[in-house]
Amino acid sequence: VQLQASGGGLVQAGGSLRLSCAASGRTFGSVVMGWFRQAPGKEREFVAAITWSGSTYHTDSVKGRFTISRDNAKNTVYFQMNSLKPEDTAVYYCAADFRNRGRMKEWSAYDYWGQGTLVTVSS
Repeated sequence: VQLQASGGGLVQAGGSLRLSCAASGRTFGSVVMGWFRQAPGKEREFVAAITWSGSTYHTDSVKGRFTISRDNAKNTVYFQMNSLKPEDTAVYYCAADFRNRGRMKEWSAYDYWGQGTLVTVSS
């Protein structure tokens, strides 16, 4: 299984970015997909997740600003990020949980990870 993340970049505060994560190598439809981020000097943290049926979960700090979605036909999960803040600066990782462990906020619940894409928000 390979996860290919893309879409990061440099944006001013208040701007928007859309991240994509394309999966290959295995059936995508039943997989829980998550986005985590890691800022410099900080631990990796959960940001959002989406189940195979489309139920979504977002951490409080991004609710109302970020939206996770998926297109099972394209084996791709998206992460629309609006109203970006400097504190959103981090490397963003997509991840896949093929066993539906029910612990989507825990990084250890995920089987595969993308390579990370850097999001930098300037003030």
